[in-house]
Amino acid sequence: MSYADEVFIKNCKDILENGIWDTDMEVRPRWDDGAPAHTVKKFCIVNRYNLQEEFPALTLRKTFIKSAVDELLWIWQKKSNNVKDLGSHVWDSWANENGSIGKAYGYQLGVKHHYPEGDFDQVDKVLYDLKHNPASRRIMTNIYVHQDLSEMALYPCAYSMTFNVTGNKLNGILNQRSQDMLAANSWNICQYSALLCMFAQVSGFEPGEMVHVIADAHIYDRHIPLIEELISRKPFDAPKFVLDNTVDDFYKFTKDSVSFENYKYHEFNSKFPVAV
Repeated sequence: MSYADEVFIKNCKDILENGIWDTDMEVRPRWDDGAPAHTVKKFCIVNRYNLQEEFPALTLRKTFIKSAVDELLWIWQKKSNNVKDLGSHVWDSWANENGSIGKAYGYQLGVKHHYPEGDFDQVDKVLYDLKHNPASRRIMTNIYVHQDLSEMALYPCAYSMTFNVTGNKLNGILNQRSQDMLAANSWNICQYSALLCMFAQVSGFEPGEMVHVIADAHIYDRHIPLIEELISRKPFDAPKFVLDNTVDDFYKFTKDSVSFENYKYHEFNSKFPVAV
């Protein structure tokens, strides 16, 4: 089986068997019918993936890698907070009449700050440091900006990336305050593993280890039958992640720069209820 499948099954079983329910608490998320969306959760799950060995794509269900990367580039490359710049509709529920999600995600990455080396936004500072200061222990981004939270349609879930060069390997830590295991787990880890591979390629490194830290890993009440169906399946081997090796500038990557080879996966109805 793929290692990502093994990790996902272990995480979900742990949540279902040992997790804590929030049914005795008031919760913000709601289902379409207005009912509260309760969860069972585990606090602080930490998963480690060695990208030299395999890419962390599930085979229990399909990960649409091009769509995932399209959203990633919307945030990290376009630095946009408008859903009209995105190729999918995953953010439509949080957008206003103009398509904006406020000062969230891409907006924060595009804000310029002053450094001794000059003025950079967060993405360009990471790329600069990877080329000029690879030994730095300060190569990171953070989009959970407290003074702007009131102007965000949704507080950032995946809010921080830390990059660390060890030898010729570029490693990363994705910090996530909250994760819907059914809707977002494979999606997020594939996105940020792809980002790490892109940054490594344009900076002259090999992709190394990707660490995913989830503060609140939860399964929604109405998702439990779907999760139980997924983790009962027999996984396949992991696909091979392919990145266009002719690209040497992060801003030239597109969703078509990525693909999977030998990807076997189980079919799954992706139209499940999402709590908002």
